[in-house]
Amino acid sequence: MNQSNTIKEIPELERPYEKCERRGAASLSDEELLAVLLRTGTRGENALALARRILYHAGETGILGIHQFSMERLTAIKGIGRVKAIQISCISELAKRLSKAAYQETLCFSDPGTIARYYMEDLRHGKQEQMKLLMLNTKSRLIGETDISKGTVNASLITPRELFIEALQKSAVYIIIIHNHPSGDPTPSRDDLLITKRIFDAGSLIGIELLDHIIIGNNRYMSFREEGMLLERI
Repeated sequence: MNQSNTIKEIPELERPYEKCERRGAASLSDEELLAVLLRTGTRGENALALARRILYHAGETGILGIHQFSMERLTAIKGIGRVKAIQISCISELAKRLSKAAYQETLCFSDPGTIARYYMEDLRHGKQEQMKLLMLNTKSRLIGETDISKGTVNASLITPRELFIEALQKSAVYIIIIHNHPSGDPTPSRDDLLITKRIFDAGSLIGIELLDHIIIGNNRYMSFREEGMLLERI
């Protein structure tokens, strides 16, 4: 297929719009789906060729790379202006929200698996570690969540004080902390163990119980609660 062809110059059976109409969106490749959403290409390059170049830009490995693009990085790609950068950013955010919505009804804060699945798309694509604090009431219902740290989740940088200030302001009875490992491996580091112990001990003193610390990897997770590690002297 000639990259400079417009979509209308591509044989009808190969055009993404017509293919979707005949066979459904599931029949489209990642490149074709993105091309449909972009609608147009650039001078000398059709929408399919542009979509292919975006998906494999700078070593990204296809559709998952969409989550890694900032607006600045998108507009640095030849042929991507402000409007297309906004479109792609919205596609990424929509995918995350759809994934969360799919698990919302099954979310149970006494079940680490449902928590991990609910926050998986928010956290697993991050290139930096990010920690969230979930605050619960006496009925174990969520009354607030906030980002505590973004960058390096380090035991010397994250103190129980900042977590419990947030929790006390919300009148929380229980808390859960959740963070990602950009490596994709959710195995806890020494810092993870130290942070968990400090927060657990501090919570025991002031009457706010740490229910769990969940680490998100690439479609995997590790729960301190499931592993029985909250009851151990770490």
